[in-house]
Amino acid sequence: MRRVGVIGGGLMGSEIAYVAASHLKDGQVTVVDLNDEILARSRARIRAVADKAVSRGKATRQAADEWLGRLAFTASMDGLSSAEIVIEAVTENLSMKRQVFAELDRRCGPQAILATNTSSLPITAIASATSRPQQVIGLHFFNPVSVMRLVEIVRGYETADAVYEAARAFCEELGKETIVARDIPGFITTRVGILLVNEAIFALYEGIGTAADIDRGIKLGYNHPMGPLELADLIGLDTVLNVITTLYEGFKDPKYRPCPLLKQMVDAGHLGRKSGRGFYTYGAA
Repeated sequence: MRRVGVIGGGLMGSEIAYVAASHLKDGQVTVVDLNDEILARSRARIRAVADKAVSRGKATRQAADEWLGRLAFTASMDGLSSAEIVIEAVTENLSMKRQVFAELDRRCGPQAILATNTSSLPITAIASATSRPQQVIGLHFFNPVSVMRLVEIVRGYETADAVYEAARAFCEELGKETIVARDIPGFITTRVGILLVNEAIFALYEGIGTAADIDRGIKLGYNHPMGPLELADLIGLDTVLNVITTLYEGFKDPKYRPCPLLKQMVDAGHLGRKSGRGFYTYGAA
């Protein structure tokens, strides 16, 4: 039986776990989070995604129930000793991720590949918290994982060729397409995409246009499916701020300076969809 671990029961961790459970016919996927409430929400979120697949005719009820049966939820890492790959999906904070990887290094078997879902933080710095940096790799999934086809693979300074090949094959088994990026802050996709988001926030801050006009202009003018301010609300403004700050500190280049409006909104707790208010107003958070 294929055994996969996912660390973090938030949106990204839940989606990664769902995709793994729905694609690995011989798989067992364990979601680990220290917060029981988050684990309960993760279970409910995954069931909702599976139910939606059934309602849209993309899966039978029997298949969806089989997927859900491959999932386990726990507050302990004890069950990860036999996992062949563990994917970390916690908050975009280097210190926290290093703590998680140090613990995974102690808990996981020597064969395990340790992957991080970071969108911007250095893989090499995360890997250095372990005794097996050659088995650490970045697998940057995109939200929502059940819909988005891309995984950006990022090799750390010491990531082994065999680990890269195994990670790429794993992503393809999940039905994903992959690209490979160097371990440079922001990699490919975040480095390019976050600049668009930050510049759109500056455009709003400077009064060039309304949020709706900025988003509509980018969608219609560049054929983007979602405007940059809508995207920021989906990602979470706190995460956007963390990412752009990582790039600013990593490159020391003023083009990555976070927009003051972004900082102010995060300080006010207006984080986008997850708080019910960001550049737009949403239903109950």
